[in-house]
Amino acid sequence: METSASCSEYGTPLLLTVLLLTAKNPEQSSDESNDLQLEKKSDAEIEVDSKRSPKTNLVEGESPDQKKTWEHENELLRDVKNVLNKHPAQVKDEIAKEKEQHVEQQKAKESQEKLKVVVEPVNPTGGQGGIPSDPDVKMKQDFIRDMMRHAWGGYKRYAWGANEVRPITKKGHSAGIFGYGNSGATIVDAIDTLHIMGLSEEYLEARNWIALNFKFDPRGDISIFETNIRFIGGFLSIYALTGDKMFRIKAEDVARKLLPAFDTPTGIPKSLINLKTYATKNYPWAAGGSSILSEFGTLQLEMEYLSHVSGDPVFASKIKQINSHIKSIRLDSNLYSNFLNPNTGKWGSAHYSVGALGDSFYEYLLKGWLFHSQTNSDQREMYDSAATAIKQNLVQIKDGFTYVAEMKGKNLVHKMDHLACFVGGMFALGGFFNVHEASGYISDAKQKNEEFVKLGADVTATCHQSYTQTTTKIGPDVFHFEGKNLATATRANERIYLLRPEVIESYFILWRTTKDPKYREWGWEAAQAIERHCRQEAGYSGIKDVTNTMTAADDVQQSFFLAETLKYLYLLFSEDSLIPLDHWVFNTEAHPLPILPS
Repeated sequence: METSASCSEYGTPLLLTVLLLTAKNPEQSSDESNDLQLEKKSDAEIEVDSKRSPKTNLVEGESPDQKKTWEHENELLRDVKNVLNKHPAQVKDEIAKEKEQHVEQQKAKESQEKLKVVVEPVNPTGGQGGIPSDPDVKMKQDFIRDMMRHAWGGYKRYAWGANEVRPITKKGHSAGIFGYGNSGATIVDAIDTLHIMGLSEEYLEARNWIALNFKFDPRGDISIFETNIRFIGGFLSIYALTGDKMFRIKAEDVARKLLPAFDTPTGIPKSLINLKTYATKNYPWAAGGSSILSEFGTLQLEMEYLSHVSGDPVFASKIKQINSHIKSIRLDSNLYSNFLNPNTGKWGSAHYSVGALGDSFYEYLLKGWLFHSQTNSDQREMYDSAATAIKQNLVQIKDGFTYVAEMKGKNLVHKMDHLACFVGGMFALGGFFNVHEASGYISDAKQKNEEFVKLGADVTATCHQSYTQTTTKIGPDVFHFEGKNLATATRANERIYLLRPEVIESYFILWRTTKDPKYREWGWEAAQAIERHCRQEAGYSGIKDVTNTMTAADDVQQSFFLAETLKYLYLLFSEDSLIPLDHWVFNTEAHPLPILPS
């Protein structure tokens, strides 16, 4: 029997003490060891008992504390006698049970401590509510909320704690970006959506899982970018909405684990980190060991807000170094290559895109300016110049379709990714908040901002066409503008739909900035198409061919479907008082963060 641990640690000091005493002479019988000292009282003790008052049970001169001590000693003696009268095997069983009970009690106590809500003053504006007065709009908002309930319910039932759910085979799923292990990506990504929608029961489920079970220690390589926008962004957003300190602490814990990735000669972080070895690296296919523009350029909102709320400047300092380096190597074209070598500090191949590899870098130039209450003149100028360069060099019009091409070297590639459809909303948002100043070919700043709002609307109309032209009324992942192909996919692997949000994101922003009712109509069409073709028994799945109504599903409910697609749809049918754009800025995973006071 183990006796080296502290008795009080297990809550059974009496039983262990008795066993230690009896273990000194194991051959002594229980009859021999139990009787003499425990049953007999000395003559002196009998004399003391005879002097006790019948009313107070006190001996003359004896204090109440002494009486309590006496009673406690007698109780201990009775307990010892009872124990020594038991068979040793029974005593061991009782000790084991008491140990187990004590451990369970400690766990329960620790869980209660973890579940305590400590609220810090964040004073969110418009974090909930926004219920529309129009019955038709409210019906649509309720429908989107029910879609969220269904997506959440399937995940909870079949993949709770896993990163994502496979809604057809009904089991957990984890993409390579998350490493190996269950980090609850869907829970963290979805919790602010649950809160915004007023799904209080589901929100509490998510909050309690995070408090009790969240541990960010996946094996293998994880993506710095995805971890930042989904986990750090998700925690910071729900912290800003609720003031719950636990979420801030979780965000800080995750962010600190990513810091080694920034240890490069330029401060430009690498793409991947192994949290077991803290080894970092870039993707082998990324132009000569380069880091990716849309990844290292999409960290500012989260890291700067984390420094703001934690008081630790280390996170913001990493962003300052990145921005300083990018500014120092700007090209005259005001476009930015998709690749940058973190060791040499030089741009990689001349590939320019607002789709995959480049997209959210431009988004964060604008949103960094908005985030700082429009006071960061460097970011305003960089965004204004970049957006103007995109308009002059990449924006194309063909047969009435306005789109943003890619550029490789000096050659245009006439295609758009679904990912690039966010740019319509970005152009409109910048113009709405008057980010553009008079320059060059436009001497009137007001006119320039209005032109960018219109450009955003025109690009979004093209993205809408990519949806309406398919038999499922859902747009493909990539679409081209070549020959007779206008906003259509030309290859089989381009016809997939991964539950992406970018088109709906632009509908939402253009609705808020223009109030044109067609954006709500287009959003409702998209929601109905997703419900019709993507809904499964245990959630929603991507599909493999948007041109085929009998298409197979890919059996993955992406965590961003709950974080972005359903959130933007819900906000599209909400009043502007819910997450107002002059108080909040969305990170690229649709997690709203509060605009800092000027």
